[in-house]
Amino acid sequence: MKKISIVIPAHNEEGNVALVHQKIREVFDGLSNYDFEIIFVNDGSRDNTQQRLEELSQQYNEVKFIEFSRNFGHQPAVKAGMDNAHGNAVISMDGDLQHPPELIPEMIEKWEEGNDIVYTIRTYPKRISYFKRKTSDFFYKILSSLSDVNLTKGGGSDFRLMDANAVEVMRSFNEDDLFLRGLTSWMGFKQTGIEFTANERIAGESSYNLKKMITFAFTGITAFSVKPLSIAAYLGFLFSGISVVGYGIYVLYSFIAKTEISGWASLIMTIVFFGGLQLIILGIIGIYLGKIFKQVKERPNYIIKNKNFQ
Repeated sequence: MKKISIVIPAHNEEGNVALVHQKIREVFDGLSNYDFEIIFVNDGSRDNTQQRLEELSQQYNEVKFIEFSRNFGHQPAVKAGMDNAHGNAVISMDGDLQHPPELIPEMIEKWEEGNDIVYTIRTYPKRISYFKRKTSDFFYKILSSLSDVNLTKGGGSDFRLMDANAVEVMRSFNEDDLFLRGLTSWMGFKQTGIEFTANERIAGESSYNLKKMITFAFTGITAFSVKPLSIAAYLGFLFSGISVVGYGIYVLYSFIAKTEISGWASLIMTIVFFGGLQLIILGIIGIYLGKIFKQVKERPNYIIKNKNFQ
């Protein structure tokens, strides 16, 4: 009997963990040929999530939990679950039931057909705002153009199935800024996608605000490409060339026409413009230097405070 490990990060999900466990259990009641375990990763929750997980684990043998010493983030939580999973395949999904457990049988079927990774392609229902849909599409378009990975539009969801061999490769990564969606695409292996429509969150509120999404986007871009550095260099050459040619013509004209070169306003504007451009370029360089600084420390992605299994 093959075993499926399901990894679920949980941050302030006290109202959802029992529901998602019930839904998954109902799914596997119809999959008699498969055993399963659910690994909840408590990512520094401030509510009663840990208490709910301990209660569930006492009632059901398939419920495992990992408790972090503090909040390390969604991606390290998924990585921790994968590092401690023992199944023939591992499914990662969110704990708010927006990732439908009913899709699990189809994911397993695609895996049994020989696919090492079965990713999901998220489609947005009409209730999702136009702004949300467009910003999501824009993110994947920018990420694909600026990085060395090609994410399918809507295919960046962390709802995926990975074969044990692919999970073993994922465990070997020790990057500080984890971007598992990009790593999954970069790894290769035989992959296929399944479309799904996200459900509504049952309880609680999402902790993924606009600031976190922008930070996540920068992490994805800088984790897989140095193209922003190249763009900064090109911008430097471009505007330097424009300034030399443009102001050279202006100075030459003023010399021939014998007009006074006052130029106070244009000089100030030029200083401000190029000063800002230099700060942008230095900022891009600083991001990469900061990533190197954090990586060379070789600190762990997460710290486990407690868990109920080996």
